Amino acid sequence: MKPEEKKILVGNCEWFYRESIPDNDTDKLPVLLLHGLPSQSYSWTVIMPELAGEGFRAIAPDWIGCGYSGKPSKQDFAYTPDAFLDALDGFIKGLELEKFYLVVQGFLGSVGLQYALRNPEKIERLVILNTPLSSTAKLPWKMQQLGLPIVGDMLTQDPLFIDRTLEKGSGFTISEEDLNIYRGPYLRSSAAGRSVLYAVKNMQLKEAIAEIETGFNGWVQPTLIIWGTADPWLDISGAKNLVSLCENAQLIKLDKAGHYPQDHWSVDIASELVLFLRKQEV
Repeated sequence: MKPEEKKILVGNCEWFYRESIPDNDTDKLPVLLLHGLPSQSYSWTVIMPELAGEGFRAIAPDWIGCGYSGKPSKQDFAYTPDAFLDALDGFIKGLELEKFYLVVQGFLGSVGLQYALRNPEKIERLVILNTPLSSTAKLPWKMQQLGLPIVGDMLTQDPLFIDRTLEKGSGFTISEEDLNIYRGPYLRSSAAGRSVLYAVKNMQLKEAIAEIETGFNGWVQPTLIIWGTADPWLDISGAKNLVSLCENAQLIKLDKAGHYPQDHWSVDIASELVLFLRKQEV
């Protein structure tokens, strides 16, 4: 069943999110799925019903400035990691999520990892898909261009930039039906492109990764890393290093998957997620 589309206003931030709810009452914790840049929650829509079918409430928001969530001006929202963290904290509180499973992917997924490190008591289990994890990780040139003066303004106002970025990162052609969803926000308003530009310019990736590298030393929550090894932007070394740091982590490789594995390897990832999340019941 297609996930429901919902909105919630938290402070000055309007969040759009998708949600799949199990048919029957369940005592299982919810699963929060966070997308990367410049994607949106639509990337999780195949996986979410699979989770709901196994009794897990699945929630996937569009980050502020992304997808169909609000796109505040840079005067009203700083588009820094701390601004995204504060907004995410508000979203989680708005939905009254006391404890949950967290799944993160991509650039901006790093913000999800920072949230986990700052709020470990809320995270039951953690799943990481192709997210920058070590100091060797750099924002790819394809994304760096989006934050450049003048050039970035032009690129982010062309809705086709989303096609080029997602297909370059994944290594696969994306269907026109899916691209129409991804392009939608950029066809509606110039604010969508400006928000991406602000997010790229203010990503502070070096500082975020420094927090991630030191923070996971001693991390004890069960952690699953699912890595598309054909990622043209992030190699697997950061994932391997994280597994060595965490006493309760495992790594699964998807040999033909790229930077956005949930888009093209949804069935495989859903199976691994369900298996991992259900392990605690044994």
